[in-house]
Amino acid sequence: MEAYNISKHRSFYIIGISYKKADAGLRGKFSLDETAKNALLDQAQSAGIDGILVTSTCNRTEIYGFAQHPFQLIQLLCGNSNGTVDEFQQIGYVYKNNEAISHLFRVGTGLDSQILGDFEIISQIKQSFIASKARNLTNHFLERLCNCVIQASKRIKNETEISSGATSVAFASVQYILAKIPNISEKNILLFGTGKIGRNTCENLVKHTKNDHIVLINRTKNKAEKIAGKFNLIVKEYSDLQEEIRKSDVLIVATGAQKPTIAKELIHTSKDLLILDLSIPQNVDTNVEELENITLVHLDQLSKITDDTLKRREQFIPKAESIIEEVETDFKHWLETRKFAPTIKALKKKLKTMKDAEIDFQRKKINDFNDEQAEIISNRIIQKITTHFANHLKDSSNTSDESIELIKKVFQLETSK
Repeated sequence: MEAYNISKHRSFYIIGISYKKADAGLRGKFSLDETAKNALLDQAQSAGIDGILVTSTCNRTEIYGFAQHPFQLIQLLCGNSNGTVDEFQQIGYVYKNNEAISHLFRVGTGLDSQILGDFEIISQIKQSFIASKARNLTNHFLERLCNCVIQASKRIKNETEISSGATSVAFASVQYILAKIPNISEKNILLFGTGKIGRNTCENLVKHTKNDHIVLINRTKNKAEKIAGKFNLIVKEYSDLQEEIRKSDVLIVATGAQKPTIAKELIHTSKDLLILDLSIPQNVDTNVEELENITLVHLDQLSKITDDTLKRREQFIPKAESIIEEVETDFKHWLETRKFAPTIKALKKKLKTMKDAEIDFQRKKINDFNDEQAEIISNRIIQKITTHFANHLKDSSNTSDESIELIKKVFQLETSK
């Protein structure tokens, strides 16, 4: 990427872990909460990294950034999570330059999601860009790339049916509950935590089960009350958690903590209890399975539930890929122009210097010299000349490096980024 005049660092990398090779436990180790993400960005800034984005979802944790070597980014990830470098080497991946660009397009458009067509990741990418921009850790490349990925995502949503039908982890959760729990409208359901997947599951439960006595508990009661008002849920105090678990038939855990918030010590019930853990890292200790009346299902198991909707979505993959190819090609064409942007800028400056000297000479020589007209005409000529050179460099991408050197030599140009 050095030739593109974007970053002082050699290459653009994406490093990360995802559901493809890492189970929920390992993904939990590498997950980054907001505090960890902010600390990572601060460290990147101190290390002189001039372009970096960080995302962490239930499916993946990834860093997109410029570096001399990908290990710089791997160190940042491992230093701010519970994952180790050895573990990363076993399950992680590294993409460089064009491969990294292509990977981000697939991720941002839902083609690489655990459930095909799940577009939640695009909002995460937007938020990560905002967080990095606030610290001056973005550049023209990252801004243009993110905007192009967003554009491709919107087009795929509008021009294909790859996200049609109700298929998501939240929907799969409801389908699972409906299949396993008879007379669900009469059962006691407890939502613990306010994670997004948990909220979406609750919304689907209200819609599909007509259950009007779902209880919500959160450590921060104000947050719980805001969500409860939207879905008409019953809010209970955090201190009531153990008692409410005892009453429940279904417990949905969406706490988003770094350590388990539910363990067998909290469960004192003799009736059957279905627990759905919708958190990364896992927020339900697996020791609950030591209790005979407990069924524990994790987010990953729910993500594997497939139905006709998912199969129908698969037929739109070729169309989605053609849209990605089109937008990605446009981005790479823009990227090529970055190679010669400093040369064109330097050429324009050189021509302006020549113009100013000539106008000054003619002003002294010609009576009633019209400065205004001379400026207008000469500036238009400069614009036409530089546009011709720029178009030539765009159209001759295979020989653009030689052309750039020739222009520099002929006009004796000094370029800077």
